[in-house]
Amino acid sequence: MTPLRAVPHRHRLLACATSALVGALALTGCEAVGGLGDPTPAGTSPAPGGSALRAVEGLTVKGRAPRTGYDRDEFGSAWADTDRNGCGTRDDVLAHQLDDVSRDADGCKVLSGVLDPDPYTGTRIAFERGRSKVDIDHLVALSDAWQKGAQQWSDGKRRAFANDPLNLVAADSSTNRRKGDGDTATWLPPNKAYRCTYVAGQVSVKSKYGLWVTTAEREAMRKVLSACPAEKLPSGGSPTEAPTR
Repeated sequence: MTPLRAVPHRHRLLACATSALVGALALTGCEAVGGLGDPTPAGTSPAPGGSALRAVEGLTVKGRAPRTGYDRDEFGSAWADTDRNGCGTRDDVLAHQLDDVSRDADGCKVLSGVLDPDPYTGTRIAFERGRSKVDIDHLVALSDAWQKGAQQWSDGKRRAFANDPLNLVAADSSTNRRKGDGDTATWLPPNKAYRCTYVAGQVSVKSKYGLWVTTAEREAMRKVLSACPAEKLPSGGSPTEAPTR
């Protein structure tokens, strides 16, 4: 990808290998980019650090299932402390991705900070608790996941998915809400410099959790990633089964 504007390390949650959310959600470094080579056989998980474009070929293609039965609560209480570090996932992600972070005396609650740049718009956004213009977005929306395999999961896997840092990014709230539960075929960030990173993140999450894609979605992923064939597939994040509450 040739960005119009460099994206700092804190926003490379999708482009670099992530470690589990412990403390400050530390990231590991990126490895060398692999070649495209032969497509990964369908139904298998590509090796970490490989090409995101190649990984698209490993995703199962099926039609979208009905949204019947979907409810946010099916993915557990919002921003659960699945890594058991004493802080909720939302505050962990805010603390990791914002600059100039101020926390409450409890050591967890993020009171203020700056998102610079916001990956979805490329702009600078000030965060103030209670008057926030920053959301924590699920790259693969929960509703989209529900219609592409998640309704068959255990409760623990759904909780893990909803709180996995591999699937989370701090972003402009109004832009995020326009996204809704869109997939790559129906929504992309206005910031074109971030699109390869964004789509690579969705491919990684769907591969990790075994979610399928529609034909239109796969074609849209191919189209975006064909412009950046060396874009790496992110890896890491949390285990795919959350601990028992």
